[in-house]
Amino acid sequence: MSAPIVIVGGGLAAATAAAALRDSAYDGGVVVYAAEPHLPYERPALSKGYLAGEKDADSLLVHPPAWYAEHDVEVRTSCRVESVDPDAHTVTAGGATQPYDRLLLATGASPRHLRSADESGAPIAYLRTREDSDRIRSALAAGRRVAILGGGFLGLEVAAAARTAGAEVTVLESLEQPLLRVLGPEVGAVFADLHREHGVDLRLGAHVGAIEADGPRARMEVAGGDVVADLLVVGIGAAPDVALAEAAGLAVDDGIVVDERMRASHPDVFAAGDVARARHPVLGRSLRVEHWDNAIRQGRVAGHTMAGVDDELRDLPYFFTDQYDLGMEYVGAVGPDGYDEVVLRGDVAGRVFRAFWVASGTVVAAMHVNDWSASDSLRTAVGARVADLG
Repeated sequence: MSAPIVIVGGGLAAATAAAALRDSAYDGGVVVYAAEPHLPYERPALSKGYLAGEKDADSLLVHPPAWYAEHDVEVRTSCRVESVDPDAHTVTAGGATQPYDRLLLATGASPRHLRSADESGAPIAYLRTREDSDRIRSALAAGRRVAILGGGFLGLEVAAAARTAGAEVTVLESLEQPLLRVLGPEVGAVFADLHREHGVDLRLGAHVGAIEADGPRARMEVAGGDVVADLLVVGIGAAPDVALAEAAGLAVDDGIVVDERMRASHPDVFAAGDVARARHPVLGRSLRVEHWDNAIRQGRVAGHTMAGVDDELRDLPYFFTDQYDLGMEYVGAVGPDGYDEVVLRGDVAGRVFRAFWVASGTVVAAMHVNDWSASDSLRTAVGARVADLG
């Protein structure tokens, strides 16, 4: 009996790859290692609907529990892979060695930690797992004070959920606008105004000094006045979980380096999702994307490729956010050389508009805010000349 395909990871990319294998008529064994005590689940709602109490745990699951038995996919939960040996075609978990025919690493990313917060003894939280979201949700009650370090998407989504629940919220962002590195100052200002209108104490250009326990609370030293909170949520980015890949000798560069078919630098090893730095044939460069849609698309390509079906990554990066009554979709990717201008069309003040990031006269990324009729046209806008947008 031949060795199975082994998938390391308990998230969306892993579960999508397993489904793609079966959809491709692959009939060999499939073994999924999930380090958490849950079947593979999706993470976006952890900072949105699940955090706000609008979704339950079952709604997070990528596949219903019965799907795995029906498709002969073995999931080993609470089972963290400790090492990979590409030459021997084995993985080791819990002291047991598992041979594989092909291997997919979908290990995701982990929150970047702040040592001064971790060592402070104050109530600190990071957000990556269901348990993390449960803990933060328990603090989102009227009269509670929540501080959030970082004004990226995760931080702002947590802020929206906290304010909706009636908590007092302070967001500390070191840059001049939230989401500055992703959206630029023009669109970042839209999100700043949104959160201030909803009662968030948004402090921009805020540099946090000492973090310490103040009884059961956290105290942050910030110019303009210390911030005291019942919980400090640290959201300063994430790093790809590449430890297994590095130890196995795979090529790593801000993620596991893969081609457009998700093949890593060693034969029969693949990577997908937040951990993968994939070659994108349309964009003409490699990039790592930490978003829901990317996990689906890369997981599907990896599953197809491992099953012997010709497929490659061609879809443009896509992400979305929901904060209060603002919904947004973004397509494309600003390259390492940046952009020349942002063209805004529509009612920016009323938060129903479209935005186009332009480099050398060509649209490299497009976004809409609350303009749902624009969803399909965003993809066709990317790559077009800005003069042709009308």
